[in-house]
Amino acid sequence: MITKSKIPTYDKIHLKFKLNGRYYDTEDLKEVAYSFIKEGDVFEKNLGDFLQAWLDNKDYVTVRTSGSVGEPKWVKLKKQAMVNSAIATGNAFKLEPGDKVLHCLPTNFISGRMMLVRAMILGLNLDVVPPRATPVFDEEKVYDFSAMIPLQVENILPKLDHFKTIIIGGAAVSDTLLEALSKVKTKCYATYGMTETVSHIAIKPLNGPKKSNNFKVLPKVKVSQSENGCLRIDAPHLIDEPLQTNDVVTMHSDTEFEWLGRVDNVVNSGGLKVFPEQLETLLASKMKERFFISSEEDETLGERLILVVEGEEKAIDPKIFEVLEKNTRPKQIYFIDKFVETPTRKIRRKLTLDLLKSKV
Repeated sequence: MITKSKIPTYDKIHLKFKLNGRYYDTEDLKEVAYSFIKEGDVFEKNLGDFLQAWLDNKDYVTVRTSGSVGEPKWVKLKKQAMVNSAIATGNAFKLEPGDKVLHCLPTNFISGRMMLVRAMILGLNLDVVPPRATPVFDEEKVYDFSAMIPLQVENILPKLDHFKTIIIGGAAVSDTLLEALSKVKTKCYATYGMTETVSHIAIKPLNGPKKSNNFKVLPKVKVSQSENGCLRIDAPHLIDEPLQTNDVVTMHSDTEFEWLGRVDNVVNSGGLKVFPEQLETLLASKMKERFFISSEEDETLGERLILVVEGEEKAIDPKIFEVLEKNTRPKQIYFIDKFVETPTRKIRRKLTLDLLKSKV
């Protein structure tokens, strides 16, 4: 564990840091970055771009937000804040210098960039592989730590014994995946965070004896609730000012909260407040196609729930909705050829609905 008196600075590379099996110091990494940019595949160019930015003489880097709500934008993050985030993760998961880590996420977004920072700051042995839906990795190894999206975890379920700990972010974990994770030894955690908070600020165990529905914040992070029930984050070591989110939560203590959904997506149907994300989790195991729950105007209810499905129109078995309470079942089903999405394949709900309306 790194204590306050030993906090490293962003301009130092840990002596035990390895990239794809080789030790590198600062000057070596500059050459690696240049080589990746000039000769590498797309994912290697992204990695090289970030390394080059990390090793320059500025005290910040620019990172692009995912754009799941609103347009994607570039934000400045202090390098020392990224170091502080890396240390918090290392302490939370008891990562030690020399631990083996797999990096299988795009490095042009915060989740992938933080995997590199953690390795450089904590002295981890980092294997970088292409960020595919089904990661391909060295199956002769057992990795101490990795970060993945739910789809990647689903696709390597039979191989999860190659990982001691995995953090899962970028999208909700379905009930089907949760059930599968209950049968594996790998410690799996959901994460809560965003680009602006320099990756995750809270985690929750998805399996094992400590499994929980609640996120617990990492040390030095304070959370509270606004008048409309949305989470407010105060983390001076990561962000200069408190951040007001649009995430509706239930607070269970000063350090624990349950995520309900985004206030932008809440549907008021006949006086009942419905969180589409919760319904989507229940339906995830019933639907093969990508989908989301939304609403449209209704003379009687004010808003009525609808199901939007990606792909060609076809019959949907009404029995799949039996997992939902009667007053939360969609009243209409719409199909659209292709969802509008972010570069990380998150669904842009509002833009998809606008596209749907233009075709109906």
